[in-house]
Order: sequence, then C-alpha cells, then structure tokens
Amino acid sequence: MELINWEGRSQGAKEYIGSTFSLSNTPKTQKVITVVKMFLPLLFTISLLFSSSAHASLLDFCVADPSLPDGPSGYSCKNPAQVTVDDFVYHALSIPANTSNLLKSGVTTAFAPQFPGVNGLGISIARGDLGVGGVVLLHTHPGASEILFVVEGTICAGFISSSSNTVYFKTLHKGDVMVFPQGVMHFTFNTGETPATVIASFGSANPGVQFTASALFGNNLPSSFVEKTTFLDEAEVKKLKAVFGGTG
Repeated sequence: MELINWEGRSQGAKEYIGSTFSLSNTPKTQKVITVVKMFLPLLFTISLLFSSSAHASLLDFCVADPSLPDGPSGYSCKNPAQVTVDDFVYHALSIPANTSNLLKSGVTTAFAPQFPGVNGLGISIARGDLGVGGVVLLHTHPGASEILFVVEGTICAGFISSSSNTVYFKTLHKGDVMVFPQGVMHFTFNTGETPATVIASFGSANPGVQFTASALFGNNLPSSFVEKTTFLDEAEVKKLKAVFGGTG
C-alpha cells in the first residue's frame, strides 16, 4: 500500500494543515483512513487488556484460603471481610527447629500454606537450624530462586549448575549471603563447632522442594530400578531405603 509522500512540504504549520485537509478526499487518503478504521477494534481491545491488567494490579493482597485447592497461580483469595492482621504476621520463625534427628538439622517454612499473607505476592521465607555436623541434603526448589543469609555460625553452602554440572560452593560466616538459582540442586552443612542458623528467602509464595535422596529412596520406586539408574548395588539401595523410609 502506497502512503502519501510528505517530503518537500516545508511550508508553515497553517499551510501544512490546510494541505492535509485538502487531500482528505483523495483516493490515497481514503485508503489510509480505511486501514486505520480496520485496526481501531484491535487497538480498542488491546487498550482494554492493559486497563484490565492495571486494575488487577490494584489488588493489594490475596490472603490464601487453605480450605480451597492450591493451583499453579497459588491459593484462591480469602474473603476480604474475613482477613485480619494475623494473616500478615507469622511467629514460628522465632522458634529454633528440632535438630535431634539423623541429619542434625531442621527447617521451618513460612510458605503460603503456613503463612497465608504471602499468597500471590511472589515471596516467602524459611528458617534453617543446623546442629554441629548438621546438614540440609541436596535438594531443589522448582518454583523459585533462593537467597540464603547466615544468622549465626559457619556453614558450607553450594549448588550444582544444571547446564555444565559445575559445582559452586563456599564457606560462609555470620552475615554472609549466597544465592541459589531457581531449580538447581543445592546443599548446606555446618562446618563450625557451634550450631548454625540461616534464613532463606524465596521468589515465590510456594517455591516447592524436592530432596534428591528422598526422591530416590523415600518412595516405592522398585529397588531394581534405583540400582540400574544409579549404579548402586542392592545392599546400598536397601540401606538407603531403610534410612529414608522407602519400600519396594
């Protein structure tokens, strides 16, 4: 489609506008007007979409209603008339987790199921306590990246790149911070002579977690399958299944 060529029209604004109106009935101008009319409904629809998005962003919060099913976008919103200040406050992180277990560690999460106020906000937090020699086993968070902050103690923390299998690990001390990209396997263990405490923040209200050892040895996956896919022998697989509660 050929458009009007305005090159060479350097007259004053008044003459320019006058010439524009004088061309309004030409065939070329009518073509332009027809095309514009064709796209007006599309432009109107797009403007409505942007308007709807802007309106949705005006919703301050969506406190989780755990009585309803959880979906990919989080929990459904609690009736605003039933929301209280307690929905936005969580006290459990003030209490050290139990570390009297095989791993000598414990984690207290403040995800949407426990802390309804973070639902829909794209954030959450957790506390980890590690006794001397304690470990948080290799695991992933499919739904979010993580920032780990050392509150007390000395730990070793690291992750394994999914693209190159490169391991990035570092000894961290009180006040240090480390980031774990979304979905990568990572770990933490106490290397000091005193208990350690860490705070982990996530870019999701429900980042999810999957422990590698539990995925292999904490379910009913047949031992023969585990042996074939890990090159572990039967005795080792049975031993690990007994530790992590697996069957099969």
